[in-house]
Amino acid sequence: MLDVSDDVRAEIGDEEADRLLAGENAPGAYDCTSCRTPGSTTQERTSTVLFVGGETAVLAFAHASCIPSQVVSVSEEQLRGAVRSITGESQGQQAAAPAAPPTEPNPAERGQAVLGVTCGQILIEGELYPAIVVEPTTPIVRPGSQGPGDDFLPLLIEGGFVPISDVGTAPARLPGWSVLLAMGKLHAVLQSDPAGGDASAWWQAHEPLSVTDGWRATANQRHTVLVYAAPAGTIGQQPREDMLREALEKAAAGGLLVAAAMPLAGT
Repeated sequence: MLDVSDDVRAEIGDEEADRLLAGENAPGAYDCTSCRTPGSTTQERTSTVLFVGGETAVLAFAHASCIPSQVVSVSEEQLRGAVRSITGESQGQQAAAPAAPPTEPNPAERGQAVLGVTCGQILIEGELYPAIVVEPTTPIVRPGSQGPGDDFLPLLIEGGFVPISDVGTAPARLPGWSVLLAMGKLHAVLQSDPAGGDASAWWQAHEPLSVTDGWRATANQRHTVLVYAAPAGTIGQQPREDMLREALEKAAAGGLLVAAAMPLAGT
């Protein structure tokens, strides 16, 4: 009862694909890489999902009702983090439901701005949407500028984000951007190369971030994530989703919130 897409077959080869379909290399039981609940290749339709990094590839399994068989391209660093999350080797994962946002990436290592990311669900016109809220821990100045000032929102607006005055209205989709969820955890916000090259990580988790079952289920159902951004000190660390919503509404009322809808990449 295994599904192997043409893209997965092309990556793993006909011989390996045929062995999987014959049940030789397929696990009887597995944890769905999408919803993280148990599944069985002998009792229900199962999708093969191949995560491909720079030098490594990992074959995972998912309920066919959750996601189709597909190839998901991730960076080598992201793939290794995902493997650690599967094998239980990764320690200290921070919940994002919402919780105190992690600071990613490390500016001492990457020479980039420090961004905090919090996940929560947003109710819009009676329906839940998965959301990510991005807030720098310090003001962001335009590259080449000596400051002072905070150019975080102007830079995002130039990139296609739109100012939000009403959190009760879903933002428009931003072409070329996506949110990467791999092995059931949040890995990155990706931005396409205007010149036609590979997508790069606008934000990338130092360690894959856990999300709640509800957030993941809503994201997989809608295949879309709403990404909100605000200047440093605007949203803060909100322990509950209702308090996060209040902070977003206050930021929107003050003209300090931009947003975009992005497709969900991966699972």
